[in-house]
Amino acid sequence: MFKKILIANRGEIACRVAATAKRMGIQTVAVYSDADAHAKHVAACDEAIHVGGSAPKDSYLRWQAIIEAAKATGAQAIHPGYGFLSENEAFAEACAQAGLVFIGPPASAIQAMGLKAASKQLMEKAGVPLVPGYHGADQHPDLLKREADRIGYPVLIKASAGGGGKGMRAVEKSEDFLEALASCQREAHNSFGDQAVLIEKYVQRPRHIEIQVFGDTQGNCVYLMERDCSVQRRHQKVLEEAPAPGLSDALRQQMGEAAVAAARAVNYVGAGTVEFIVEQRDNKATGQVDMHFFFMEMNTRLQVEHPVTEAVTGLDLVEWQLRVASGEPLPLRQDRIKLTGHAIEARICAENPDNHFLPATGHLQVYKKPAHTAFERGVVRFDDGVRQGDTISPYYDSMVAKLIVHGDTREQTLALLDQALAQTQVVGLSTNVQFLRHVVHSASFAKAHLDTALIPREADVLFHQEKVGLNVAAAAVVAYTLHQENSKQGNDPFSNSDGWQSHAETTRRFPLEFAGETHTAWLHHGHDGAMKLTWGDAAGPAAMGPQDEFGFAAATPVAASTAIVGQSLAIGHQSSQALNVTWQGQRVTSEVVMQDGKLGHPAELAHVFTQAGATRIRVIQPLAHAEGAQDEKGGLTAPMPGKVVSFAVKVGDKVKAGQTLAVMEAMKMEHTIAAPKEGEVTELLYAPGDQIAEGAELLKLA
Repeated sequence: MFKKILIANRGEIACRVAATAKRMGIQTVAVYSDADAHAKHVAACDEAIHVGGSAPKDSYLRWQAIIEAAKATGAQAIHPGYGFLSENEAFAEACAQAGLVFIGPPASAIQAMGLKAASKQLMEKAGVPLVPGYHGADQHPDLLKREADRIGYPVLIKASAGGGGKGMRAVEKSEDFLEALASCQREAHNSFGDQAVLIEKYVQRPRHIEIQVFGDTQGNCVYLMERDCSVQRRHQKVLEEAPAPGLSDALRQQMGEAAVAAARAVNYVGAGTVEFIVEQRDNKATGQVDMHFFFMEMNTRLQVEHPVTEAVTGLDLVEWQLRVASGEPLPLRQDRIKLTGHAIEARICAENPDNHFLPATGHLQVYKKPAHTAFERGVVRFDDGVRQGDTISPYYDSMVAKLIVHGDTREQTLALLDQALAQTQVVGLSTNVQFLRHVVHSASFAKAHLDTALIPREADVLFHQEKVGLNVAAAAVVAYTLHQENSKQGNDPFSNSDGWQSHAETTRRFPLEFAGETHTAWLHHGHDGAMKLTWGDAAGPAAMGPQDEFGFAAATPVAASTAIVGQSLAIGHQSSQALNVTWQGQRVTSEVVMQDGKLGHPAELAHVFTQAGATRIRVIQPLAHAEGAQDEKGGLTAPMPGKVVSFAVKVGDKVKAGQTLAVMEAMKMEHTIAAPKEGEVTELLYAPGDQIAEGAELLKLA
């Protein structure tokens, strides 16, 4: 077994590999870029070597520098993780020439499976079913369009190199093909240095089911069952689960054996994933759904979603990788690999699902995780490579963490997953946590009616759902504001700003902004201390205040707002308060995190977390807001830092709301920027290729 390995990656996968290596007594070396100098994965390893600038091409893709770092530190092997150099045959070959073990398949297997078109031809010879398509070398746009027309729409354009949904577009009609092709080729070239594509028939009602395979140097090869990865956005996975719901034992065996045949065709060694597209056809005779599978591609590396396989098999796949790479045979034969229970993985990403999943950058000002185990088989597992206070930069993938839940049944696992997501709190940038909860609650996912169109099909219940629990959220914000004000005044009841006075009833106004609209909460404070809260059409008695040591709010509203019975937690420029709110006959425990943590800002942002969901409400200070008001400017600003790829308009063009104006590249993906309103383009402020900051004005729109 190795004594020391270098991990040629970053983030959660570097931390994941380091954890298993540490358990096995293997020393680890981290590599890091300028942006990652203080990253979690650097601290997780025994040694760390700087390899270059923040952009991947200047650091994590500089394989010569990484090999030199391995040699300088005495590492015997290199684990590439996933992404970056994990499927680079030149890097694998260079490792061998340098006397280092590449913890992955041989370069020949990477080369054979690395190009989708070539791998399809290889699989056809091996007898593995294929989707109808064009996998040829001629890449002239006119020929590709003719092939797409021949295959019949809809078709799928896919980058021949790489993966992760990059360089992939579904095209519904012939007239849209060339524009989609150009976008795919740009994205493929930027991500993989190769703009070649293939064209395939877009399978209707498809499921994405993949088989985990493992081979050793003695010629043994097994499959470790399957994962269903059908829930996707922008051709990238959102939720993955094992086993695949509704898959019969017979079909599981057929797909497993086909995957092993694919691996054997290239003399595969190590961990790999054979991905299949599964077409679902209604059988009128039986009333059942028949499934037919087709080879899609093989990923010659460990997958992001490998933890669900670990959960249901009880195996450590990184340990298997290390043992196989050191020359040991596979730890188990096929007949000893068993499935236990059900597991689901949720990818927590820095993005805004309600804005076409636009990636987000920023600081993890609050980063609260559910109770979990680390890298081990258990009920809840949380894999990440970040800590509270870290920055999510535009240089790397938008994934923040992976939440993995394992239960006895799928129903139990869904409940545990929702509970764990409810306990996950992130403040400082947009994430998809609430969106994931919406998916879990959707009828299609709950009933396992799975296909790759699940998200658009359930759009009505998945997007723009922050108003869930809004009444209670508004009450929690009012309670938080009172508590913060009175905490600063101390125990003197005559200094409290809760509105109580010795005669008559007082009413206090709380302007709150939600989803761009301003609403007003009214708190009526009676002489007897009773409170009544009005918010829109909802009104009634309210009790609100911080939790005491037993988790209950104080008995009366006055005591709740004056007694020191809870703890406010200062987190950077935020403060956090656990509160109980009773209103309209419902008692809800909530946690309010207020950015900036002090009153007096024109509009403070309150993040409210409850078991039912989370939302954000701005607390408006009317006088400060009036003083700080600004006139709207006519223009279009960049929603994130990135690079301008192209403009679709020129000066003088008249545009309509929703019309494409520009294309930006950020977090390794292209993003279309649309016109927010009708107008005329009066000035383009940047040129294609320019790097721009978030909030920078792209163009002027009159």
